[in-house]
Amino acid sequence: MPRFDISLEELTSFRPDVREPADFDTFWSTTLAAARSLSREVVLEDAHSPFVVCEVFDLTFTGFAGDPVRAWLLKPAGEHGPLPAVVEFTGYGSGRGLPSEHLRWAAAGFAHIVMDTRGQGSVWGGGGQTPDPHGTGPSTPGFMTRGIESPLDYYYRRVFTDAVCAVDAARSLPFVDGARVAVTGASQGGGITIAAAALSDGLVAVMPDVPFLCHYERAFELTSRLPYHEVVQYLSVHRGAEERVLSTLSYFDGVNFAARATAPALFSVALMDDICPPSTVYAAYNRYRGQRQINVYPYNEHEGGQAHHWLAQHAFLTGILSDSRLV
Repeated sequence: MPRFDISLEELTSFRPDVREPADFDTFWSTTLAAARSLSREVVLEDAHSPFVVCEVFDLTFTGFAGDPVRAWLLKPAGEHGPLPAVVEFTGYGSGRGLPSEHLRWAAAGFAHIVMDTRGQGSVWGGGGQTPDPHGTGPSTPGFMTRGIESPLDYYYRRVFTDAVCAVDAARSLPFVDGARVAVTGASQGGGITIAAAALSDGLVAVMPDVPFLCHYERAFELTSRLPYHEVVQYLSVHRGAEERVLSTLSYFDGVNFAARATAPALFSVALMDDICPPSTVYAAYNRYRGQRQINVYPYNEHEGGQAHHWLAQHAFLTGILSDSRLV
């Protein structure tokens, strides 16, 4: 895939105007307050894993509308904490998968929570186990247009709320240090990470990797690849719905969340990425309110830095945690 977006020099100063609802903050504070009012005790069950270097638990917490959301919790064997924690969100179409897919952070000494993405988990990876019990109007195959008629019904309202509740759940665990919680994820997980960063207080670090769900309007113009193309396909059938759809999506745009996030952040971008175009990533990165840095992978597509980037994330996070104020 050749480079198709603007040059790296232009990307570093790319700060487009993105529509932002006047009631954005009220919408989200009301949504989260309603979810937290229904919160119940976090449930941990031994997953009886074969691993000797880490312990694995099946974790269930309360998400949007009181719905139960599943996650994996992995932590170093025999460690009782308080441990720093990483809450991870998964890519589009995947669920929490199998514990064997998520050993790195626990092996490096962290408590690691991998959130199941409601309704997903049947496209790739090891599967998911969290249903999305809420209905939707007409939509294209996939998740991008479910409930897109209104921000109150939109699918990602439920997912982003689950993400904040996952951070709350991590902090409730007796072996987790609530002052040392970071969030991360790639692609869809990266977009969820940016939302969680804006909506959760006191995070120690934010690590969105080739993030999806940023600057929707530009993505629709640049790429014909899924998942963004699901919305284009929807609009090609629902002629005249563009303003309503774009209004809904403005409540879920990573650019608007980035402008409200303050924890130190490490982003990544791949310059040949035609799924999450580089300019959509930079639109969020350049609006990020807190301290930020970005790793650029010039010759990669949507896979980005993969294991190389995890090493960069580990160095970034341990560098922050080595600050004497956080020990």
